[in-house]
This record gives sequence, structure tokens and C-alpha cells, in this order.
Amino acid sequence: MIIYAESNFVLELALLQKEHQSCQKILSFCETDNIHLLLPAMCLTEPLETLVRRAKNRKSLASQLEIEIKQLSRTALYSVQLDTLQEVTALLLQSREDEMLRLFCELENILKVAEIIPMVPEILPLATDFQKYLKLPPQDSIVYASVVHHLNTVDESIPKCFLNLNSKDFSHLDIKTTLNSHNCKLLFSFEKGYHYIQHQLKL
Repeated sequence: MIIYAESNFVLELALLQKEHQSCQKILSFCETDNIHLLLPAMCLTEPLETLVRRAKNRKSLASQLEIEIKQLSRTALYSVQLDTLQEVTALLLQSREDEMLRLFCELENILKVAEIIPMVPEILPLATDFQKYLKLPPQDSIVYASVVHHLNTVDESIPKCFLNLNSKDFSHLDIKTTLNSHNCKLLFSFEKGYHYIQHQLKL
């Protein structure tokens, strides 16, 4: 069986988000020879860009809080509450480092079992087409083009699924039809993906 995933799979694991346990179970499945996890190369860099952007926002917010704390410290009215604000500022700064460390740790774990779909020249024209008629954002179009390109290289009889939390952009009927033609099920939940894989293993 082949499992395609996108950058949210990495973020779920790195940030211990809602469905991270399902993602961890899927990774465990992929330690066997019969289950193959594939991620487009784009999905290794997107999570890093996301965390860098969040880190900049948090640094900016922490700087603003520090300014306000200095102003509030001039009066005794808020002396007790200031300690809480300082803790929040410290948390914002510490979270940047913690999340980046976890991201690299999880990327290392993923790369031990996953195969990366390389960015070959044929993917870019496909992505351009998908931007035009599917109205996919540039990064999503590259991810989808990577999956479609790989699907064209593997046996259609092999069961497959594409796990993608972005239901807003990927709910297009043409996407579902294309994936279905390759025996690839589109699932907008990692938990549903886990149960689907579990069911396929029992067949």
C-alpha cells in the first residue's frame, strides 16, 4: 500500500497537534515492507517556512509585550499581574526554539521510513496547469502535481491514499476523480487515514 501525505503530516507530529497520535501510528505502519509513505519534496520545506513565520510573529508580539510591561511597571497597581505577562513573554520566545527542535527531530524520524518524491522537471508544467484550472495555490499545486506524477509511475492495482488536511482547496471534483482513477482515496483526516490503512491491512 502507498500513503501520500503533505506538510500538515509533519506539523501534526512536530507540534503535537490534534491528530498527532494517528500520524505516529501511520509512521509505525510504514516500518513494514508492505506500507510505503511518500511525501513531495515541497513538504519538507513548507513546515520550516511555517515555523519561521510563526517565530517572527511571536518575536514581534513578545517585543510589544515587553514595551507594555515597562510602561505598566511604572505604577504599583499592576505589580502582581506583571509577573504573568513576563511569563507569557518568556513562553513566546521559548516556544520558537522548542518547536524548531521538534520539527527537525520529527523530520529525522519521518525520513527514516518515508520516500521523498523529488522535484523533477515534469512536475512544474503539471503544477502550472493545476493552478489554472483547479485554482490551487502555487505550493499546493506543486504538492498535488508531485502526487499525480508519482501515481503515473506505479501499478494502479496497488491501494493508495492521499492524506491531506486542506479540504478547502482539495475538494475539487476533478481531484477526487483523478485520484480515484489511480485507485487512490482522498482523506481529509489523519485519523480517518489511520483507520483506512488499518482496514486495508485486514483485507
